[in-house]
Amino acid sequence: MANAHPGFAAVQSKIASQQGISKDRAGAILAHSSRNASPAAKARNPRLKRVGKPTVKIKRQGQTY
Repeated sequence: MANAHPGFAAVQSKIASQQGISKDRAGAILAHSSRNASPAAKARNPRLKRVGKPTVKIKRQGQTY
């Protein structure tokens, strides 16, 4: 049996400390990865399906993402 997942907050903190960025930005990176997870990964971890579309639009140099 696989080890239990450490949780969203723990992974978010790990990303922030490793990359030297804020926890908000690390959360955005983690959410993006979760949204792009493979169907096989979502079958193994159904909670990945809970991560929805981003609610905040980011504007950079006149472009909206």
